[in-house]
Amino acid sequence: MSDPPRAAYLRGNLGSFAADMRRMINAPELSDVKFIVGEEKKVVYAHRCILAYRCEAFSAMFAKQHLSCDAKEAEIPFDLSDVQPEVFLAVVEFLYTNCVMLSSKIALDVLTSAVEYGLDELQKLCVDYINSTLTVESACEALQAAVTYRQTGMKDKCLAFIEGHTKVVLDKPVPEIAKEVVCELRLFLLTPEELTFLEAENKKDNFIAVDKIAEVWKFHALKKPSGIAFHLLRRRKGTRPRDHHKYLNLYHK
Repeated sequence: MSDPPRAAYLRGNLGSFAADMRRMINAPELSDVKFIVGEEKKVVYAHRCILAYRCEAFSAMFAKQHLSCDAKEAEIPFDLSDVQPEVFLAVVEFLYTNCVMLSSKIALDVLTSAVEYGLDELQKLCVDYINSTLTVESACEALQAAVTYRQTGMKDKCLAFIEGHTKVVLDKPVPEIAKEVVCELRLFLLTPEELTFLEAENKKDNFIAVDKIAEVWKFHALKKPSGIAFHLLRRRKGTRPRDHHKYLNLYHK
């Protein structure tokens, strides 16, 4: 008597599956949740079950709404005014298809959202894209993001790119040449934990002057940004909010 055939796990056409799932992105039909996204208040339609099972942050968001309101109030859209619609749609695309379309315009902001939503695989895709598309114009901002989100490989890539594209004048060391650019980093936006990490990393190459880091620690201690240049306190679009930013916001009102 022959043995029964073994069970087998077989895959269909993943490409067609992803294409079908992509058709559901921002489709009003059969959607059960809405988001009002960005300053332009763009409506984005989605499906709770997909977002919740793919992302713990959305699962917690929906669970909190379910516990705090009745069935009628559950239809109220979620307000996401601090993210660009194209960035949020990129996140949704990844959740639906496990793929994402990135461009230099949105990659850093998508990375920010990936960190905020705890999407490790999307973070990796963003970092790989940013590393492969660095330009003279984008390298400093990418370096800032790498330090903020503790992406060591991305940080090293940015530093190597900056060093490789820095014109050496009178045989001066790169940190001295880059001093004026480094002074424009918005260090005041970092949390104390992030600043501690940056301070430890900075000991390796001394790109950032010690007195600049001390100035940021002074701000954290006093919660008073007086005397600090206005543009160094302004959040970059897509920057993840931190608790201490409320002191910066009050300063600008």
